[in-house]
Amino acid sequence: MSEQKVFLIFQDTADARPFIEALEQENPAATFDYQPGMVRIDGMGELKVTRDVVSEKAGRDMDLQELHLTLVSLSGNIDEDDDYFSISRH
Repeated sequence: MSEQKVFLIFQDTADARPFIEALEQENPAATFDYQPGMVRIDGMGELKVTRDVVSEKAGRDMDLQELHLTLVSLSGNIDEDDDYFSISRH
């Protein structure tokens, strides 16, 4: 895994909360910066979230494509399918 920084920035909304909480659980080394109206998540090399954990946090079956409705910005290369979303540096 690369040691280069990647980040995600979400709107700080109820719709984004399951994704943010899942990222906190699945990326314990990441840093979370809560600012008015947005949450910035920084990681080294990779940030990853899975549909199972997001669905658990939301209390319903989630489509990971819903992530894009609350995502403001990102830095890294996206890899995604129906079960996971990740950004990393190659």
